[in-house]
Amino acid sequence: MNLMGEPAHVGRHCGSSRYEVDEKTVAFYQEALDDRHPLHDRFAPPLLYHSECYRFLGQWYLKNLFGNLHGQQDWELFAPIPIGSRVRSRSTIVDRYSKRGRDWVVNETDLMSDEEEDRGRLLVRGRTYQSFLPPRNDDRDGFVVDESTANRKIPRPPFPTATGRDLDCVTRLIDDRRCWMFSGPGRNYHTDREEAKKLGFPNIVVQGMMSTCFVSQIMQDEFGLGWLEGGRMSVKLTNVLWVDETVTTHARIRTEEPEGTRTRVHCDVWVEKDEGTRVILGTASALRDRGDGASEPHDDDR
Repeated sequence: MNLMGEPAHVGRHCGSSRYEVDEKTVAFYQEALDDRHPLHDRFAPPLLYHSECYRFLGQWYLKNLFGNLHGQQDWELFAPIPIGSRVRSRSTIVDRYSKRGRDWVVNETDLMSDEEEDRGRLLVRGRTYQSFLPPRNDDRDGFVVDESTANRKIPRPPFPTATGRDLDCVTRLIDDRRCWMFSGPGRNYHTDREEAKKLGFPNIVVQGMMSTCFVSQIMQDEFGLGWLEGGRMSVKLTNVLWVDETVTTHARIRTEEPEGTRTRVHCDVWVEKDEGTRVILGTASALRDRGDGASEPHDDDR
C-alpha cells in the first residue's frame, strides 16, 4: 500500500532493489554527466545509483509535495562497484524533525554487494535530507521559489576558507537533455516545465543529486581509487539550479592527516553558477597512499 510517507517515522524500512551493474548503465551515466575516467573500464561511477532513495519516495515523502526541496546530501564510499557485479539497496528513514518552518525527513540508502562471496558488504551509503512545507489551505497561486526569491537568501559565512591547492574544475551546461538523462525518463519537476509549475517552481529544477555527482567526478579525477574506497562528502544545497544554467564545480585542499598507513585529504567543495551564485557547498575527503598520487586497490579490491 502506498502511504505517501505518512506516517514517516524513524526506523521505517522503505524498500530495497537488486541490480546487475552492466556496461550499458555505466555508459548512460557517463554520457549524461560527461564523466569518463579510466577506472570506469573496471568499476562503475560511485554514484551510479544516485537517486535510488527516490524509488521509494512513496514510503518516506510527506503528503504535501508543493515546494519540497532537497536540502543536504551526504555520501560515504567504502569499496569500488565492479562492472558486471550484482548489488542490492536498502532504504530507511533515519531522522525526522522541524526547522525554520519546514518539516525534514532524512532517508539513508545503502548499496551493498549481492555477490555470494561478499554478500552484504557495504559499498556506498547516502543520506538525503528532504524538506517539506506545511500543508496549505489556499489555492497555491504563485511560486514558492523563483529566480528573485532564491537570490534573497541570508548571506552565509565566508566560504571556502581552505588555503591549499585547487583541484581541476569541471564546468557543465545543464540543458533539457542532461536533465532528462539524469532524472527521467518520466515527466517530473526535474524534467518538465509544466510539472515544475504544479509544485510551485517557474521552470525545471535541476535535481540536486546532479551537483553531488559533479563533486564526485572531480574528487575521482584527483584521487582515483582513494575516492572510490574511502571517499566522504557532506554538502548543503544552498540555492536552486535551473535548467539552461551553467555551473562550475570546485575543490580546494584544506588539510591532510594520517589515517592508518594512508593519508586522508580534506577539501572544501562548491558548485557555482556563472554569475557566482553557489548552489552547493560543503566538504569532501579521500584517501591516498603517503607520498603517492592516486591510490591503488587495497586488500581484496585487486
